Amino acid sequence: MLSTGVSAVLGLGFWLVAARYYTEEAVGQGSAAIAAMRLLASITATTMIGAVVRFVPRAGRATGSLVWRTYAASSVVVAVAGVVFLLTLDLWGASYAPLGTPLAGAAFVVACVAWALLTLQDGVLTGLRRSGWVPVGNAVFSVGKLVLLVVFAGVVPVLGIFVSWAVAIVFSTVPLGWLIFRRLIPGQAAADRDLEPPRPREMGRFLAGDSLGALFSLAMINLLPVMVAVRFSAAENGYFYVAYTVGGTMEFMAINMASSLTAHASHDPGQLADGVRGALRRMIVLLVPVVLVLVIFAPRVLLAFSEDYAEHGTTVLRLLAVGALPRVVVELYIGVLRVQGRTGVLAVLQGAMCASVLGSAAVLFVPAGIEGAGWAVLLSMSLIAVVCVVGLRSALRRDATTLSREAAPPLGPPTSAVPAYGTDWALLNATAGHDGTGMARRGSHGSKGVDEDTVALFTGRLERPGCPESLERPEHAVGRAGRRERRLAGALWGLLGVATATFWAALRGLPWFDGASRAMSGRQMLEATPLTALVAVGVLLVVFVGSVTLRDVRDVWLPGAALGSALLALHAVPVALGREPRPVGGTLYVRAAEVLARGAGFDGPEPLLRWAPPLLLLSGLVPLWLLLARVGGRLTWPGRWGVLYLVAMGGWVWRQELASLALPVCVVLAALAVSVSVTAGVGGSSRSGRPSGNPPVRGPR
Repeated sequence: MLSTGVSAVLGLGFWLVAARYYTEEAVGQGSAAIAAMRLLASITATTMIGAVVRFVPRAGRATGSLVWRTYAASSVVVAVAGVVFLLTLDLWGASYAPLGTPLAGAAFVVACVAWALLTLQDGVLTGLRRSGWVPVGNAVFSVGKLVLLVVFAGVVPVLGIFVSWAVAIVFSTVPLGWLIFRRLIPGQAAADRDLEPPRPREMGRFLAGDSLGALFSLAMINLLPVMVAVRFSAAENGYFYVAYTVGGTMEFMAINMASSLTAHASHDPGQLADGVRGALRRMIVLLVPVVLVLVIFAPRVLLAFSEDYAEHGTTVLRLLAVGALPRVVVELYIGVLRVQGRTGVLAVLQGAMCASVLGSAAVLFVPAGIEGAGWAVLLSMSLIAVVCVVGLRSALRRDATTLSREAAPPLGPPTSAVPAYGTDWALLNATAGHDGTGMARRGSHGSKGVDEDTVALFTGRLERPGCPESLERPEHAVGRAGRRERRLAGALWGLLGVATATFWAALRGLPWFDGASRAMSGRQMLEATPLTALVAVGVLLVVFVGSVTLRDVRDVWLPGAALGSALLALHAVPVALGREPRPVGGTLYVRAAEVLARGAGFDGPEPLLRWAPPLLLLSGLVPLWLLLARVGGRLTWPGRWGVLYLVAMGGWVWRQELASLALPVCVVLAALAVSVSVTAGVGGSSRSGRPSGNPPVRGPR
């Protein structure tokens, strides 16, 4: 993860400098050459790195020869593939024309071989249990190519981007290669000299299953930018590749987390279900904020390159960012398949994913341009994620069933384990799960859905005449707390109803749809809104805060209704003042709206293009809440509502900027909510099959 972050930050700087020092055509041609180089190098690097990570730790005295043979085989295969690519250069489009000279072609082949070795080097360091050198090597490479990019700007104006990238590979492979072969491999060979090296047949079986799926994966990742380079101009390819580079960082975060899951669960297969839940929870915590930032600030991120990049690449970046969310589910399922050794299913899954992304991109290029690639990634990943949810549920159910059989407790505790309780109050305290102390009471209420004061009513306090501490029977205290809770809920519901009715009554005299839609600033809108309506909105927000913080019972209906009423009011104010939402743009949206409008009998697509995005943004809050409820274990009850409130307010403030992403965001949130609910449900049965560590407690007979 650290290596991914270092590469992402310095890689963004690389393309920022490239956009400043090189023409758009040069950026397009350089990015096309880099994409082809990475594709050809990945033929061996991606397919062999899994075997390297698995077998290098077990190679013992044969570690050096195994690594040398891997490097040699990779170099030969990649060199042949590079020569074939150059011989068919005319078939790949104008973006690759600068590679047609003998010198440029030779440099391209050498660069492909070097990039494959650099990728395999990361796997070797991981296999040698020295992965701390991986971010160091990537940082040296990233800084080196950034410096060379400026140096070559005047010397090699056309291929300076590619040359700086290729030459910088040496800065990492040479010193780390010396470290690997002169220090690390001899150390492991000496320490594990008695370890039997893996047999060629064993490694061949593993490669046969894992490499096919890896080929599909690398084809999907690397062929998509090549397809863009072949189909569109060099400038358009540059717009896409910069957005693809920034958005693709999150894709590699998901891949790396799945690798972590594989290593964790391979060490202890019994922890597979817990590992999946933990990885999913961490990826949502890490990835969702990054996705939100990119979706909201995509134009400003690309504006750092130039206005043209912001104009043509914003939608692509947003679609790729949202598409990273379903990719998390897909990669986690791939990790599960690797742990279970089901490489056949893995190859089929990755093949379907590759065919879906590339096939849909080829179709969507016609109506949507370079944005079709972003739509292809988002739609395909969402579809594959739905399939993977079913597979994850099946895999985790099998894991839960196995654990339940292995950890089944005895039918009953021995007689000596049955405690004797002297009084009914002692029995009540014991079966409540705490000993009556304040600390125990605080520890017991966490999973009950109520607050500490409510639980404390069950501690067995009894009022006795003449006792200095006036203690009360719990049934009386419970009844009084219940009456207080009902009165508070009734008051808040009543206040909610009055405020809602007052708000809508105050807007009756406004123009609504009678006048022409006009632009208004925030201050003008505030001045034109009736004071009664503003006060009503404030009361709705007060009811929302009170329902979250004042009540003991965790009831979602009252705060949900208050927040929903406030959001509807905020969205209604500009409409009531004559400012309708702007229709969402984009060829794909317009054509889809035309089809739906004809089916619904509308006069045209404009009503759907205006009103569907805000409705979808509001609808997306429901699955977002389900996600917070499932994976927000570290958030308090008010904290979860606070996150939902901030997202809802941000969606209202930036409603026009987010209109084009309303549909994919809503779909992805719904898919994630379903997947998390499924895995959490299966996880519950998994945990129920494990012994708790304490014998069951019985009361006196």
